[in-house]
Amino acid sequence: MKIVSTIKELTAHITTVKKADKTIGLVPTMGYLHEGHMALAKAARKENEIVVMSLFVNPAQFGPNEDYESYPRDLIRDSRIAEKVGVDFLFTPSVSEMYPSNGGIQILAGPQSNILCGATRPGHFDGVLKIVTKLFHLTQPTKAYFGQKDAQQLALIETLVRDYNFPLEIRSVPIVREEDGLAKSSRNVFLTEQQRKEAVVIHQALILAKNHYLESDNNIEATKFAKEHIKANSNGEIDYLQMLSYPDLTEVAEQTEKVLIAAAVYFGKTRLIDNIIF
Repeated sequence: MKIVSTIKELTAHITTVKKADKTIGLVPTMGYLHEGHMALAKAARKENEIVVMSLFVNPAQFGPNEDYESYPRDLIRDSRIAEKVGVDFLFTPSVSEMYPSNGGIQILAGPQSNILCGATRPGHFDGVLKIVTKLFHLTQPTKAYFGQKDAQQLALIETLVRDYNFPLEIRSVPIVREEDGLAKSSRNVFLTEQQRKEAVVIHQALILAKNHYLESDNNIEATKFAKEHIKANSNGEIDYLQMLSYPDLTEVAEQTEKVLIAAAVYFGKTRLIDNIIF
């Protein structure tokens, strides 16, 4: 595995790979790798000849009161994990390398960004689309891999690629969970022992909402039922818990074929997200 920190060096490697007509799988991450990231890399390894993983804590997607400075970082640890799962190139740029200038041109996420996480994190998905656009151009992937855990992000990236004709395929990888059902997340390390025990209520609530909806066909009652479960069984503060059509992220209707139930819950200052799609 080669660790690359500059765009110039990355571009040189990508040019060589492209000349050899090899397929490229891109795995964008913000580091502090866990089993969820490993699942993405393994999927990319299985389906491509070359795997590029980016490791970049993107300031453009953090708000002024969010945890950018405290977001966990450990390059040595991450390098070992990336090499173990078969990554060929680990791209680890600095902020100045990725954003050396600002000409004022913006990428603005559409209406899908104004709900769920986007409702309380203005500009977050603008930052996400900004960095993935740069990474897509720099790495020229055949396929790019994203986890289902960030379902709203996944829907927006799929829309970006579709509407702006990016020549690549977006691959969704299922959520990787702990044995008790908690979704793997870099932020789980910030939970206290008690918060960690309580955090399982998120996944429990999503399953309860799904079952209630399938039995009653009432999405309002189903989400209410789920919220009550979280409040009764934890000290978590609900940011949102909503049921929407997927991937359009609109209200569930009679013609809806896929349903997304997504939740974000604060445990102290730690914000955890989870979802199920059926």
